[in-house]
Amino acid sequence: MTKFPLNDAANWVEAYGSPLYVYDAKTIRGQYFRMKHAFDQDIDVDIHYACKALNNLNILKLMRSLGAGLDAVSLGEIELGLRAGFRPDQILFTPNGVGIHEIKEAVGIGVQINIDNLETLEEFANEFGNTVPVCVRINPHIMAGGNAKISVGHIDSKFGISIHQVRHLHRIVNNMGLHVHGLHMHTGSDILDIDAFMRGASLLMDLAHDFKELTYIDFGSGFKVGYRPGEATTDIESFGARMSERFKEFCLEYGRDLKLIFEPGKFLVSEAGAFIAKVNSTKTTPSTVFAQVNSGFNHFPRPMMYDAYHHIENLSNPEGEQRLYTIVGYVCETDTFGYDRKLGEVRNGDLLAFHNAGAYCSSMASQYNSRVRPAEILIENNTPYLIRERENIEDLVRGTVDHGLYNELPVSEATNEEITVPSQG
Repeated sequence: MTKFPLNDAANWVEAYGSPLYVYDAKTIRGQYFRMKHAFDQDIDVDIHYACKALNNLNILKLMRSLGAGLDAVSLGEIELGLRAGFRPDQILFTPNGVGIHEIKEAVGIGVQINIDNLETLEEFANEFGNTVPVCVRINPHIMAGGNAKISVGHIDSKFGISIHQVRHLHRIVNNMGLHVHGLHMHTGSDILDIDAFMRGASLLMDLAHDFKELTYIDFGSGFKVGYRPGEATTDIESFGARMSERFKEFCLEYGRDLKLIFEPGKFLVSEAGAFIAKVNSTKTTPSTVFAQVNSGFNHFPRPMMYDAYHHIENLSNPEGEQRLYTIVGYVCETDTFGYDRKLGEVRNGDLLAFHNAGAYCSSMASQYNSRVRPAEILIENNTPYLIRERENIEDLVRGTVDHGLYNELPVSEATNEEITVPSQG
């Protein structure tokens, strides 16, 4: 659930329009330090923000100001990180399915490299040998999360080098002289089963003994936050205590202290965000009452993409008589945000708040149906700051190249008639 008050939503909408993404800096700081303090303070813990969750430049600058590093999965995210002030060595590049040319470009920038494919690792070795340190991403084949659409550590996942390919991994590393300075895993999202996560972590720590030049182990993230009122979440404090104890034991066995890294995205920003949409109309059918809002999955894709639940409330009539609504959008597709939700009676013009809008909402938004993307604001010290302007019609055609090919062509009645296009110049 969103962790900050939405009492001023009407004022925000009046100033910046709707629909509107709203983020709260205080909540982000609270989540960051909650996680940082969950581990024993004598362990060197780094938190690398997974910027795919919410990549607004101002959010990245906020994360940098807190002391975070950056988890980047594309050259574009690397560039955003650099523009936000991160040093290259603070950025870990973990691509998937890219060509070696992208990795070579990232090496040239100076970021840390994480590889999850044995073939790519061989290509990397042929290019750089032991001159550039590399991290290796392992798939432990453990499902620590609940939703298969957002879990990436299972055996059918495209991510990571299988734990069953370790023998092959050793052959490449040893015969091609690679300098492996990090090991990495990521099991996916919505982790509630700490025992399952710890089993994966133990597999990675056992494997670490085979690599003598490590400086860190990266355990990814995926910790569950609350999307429903009263929903169970990852007990990050209990997890931190258990991981601290186990990691200390490992470091003693390894012979020296290593850095412990996590890559939270949703945990840091999901509950720091809300999405405010306005009701265009209500519509009663023989089976359903729809509340139709001025948005769609082009702005808020998670319910359609992941079957994700987002709590919705009527900010304009919170004490109204409770009625049952199915909340839908305005794009020409099935875009249902929530079925059979109890809301205070909904009227045209009411503002609905969609909770947990900080992660994987604006960063996954599109211009589908030629609908422009909304504005984004950040609340800092109770003051709203515009951090992304609402798009306009010019943004829909930006980058389009119009050669004027069809400006003066006559209308042809014959569908199969050949048309001569004027030559250029």
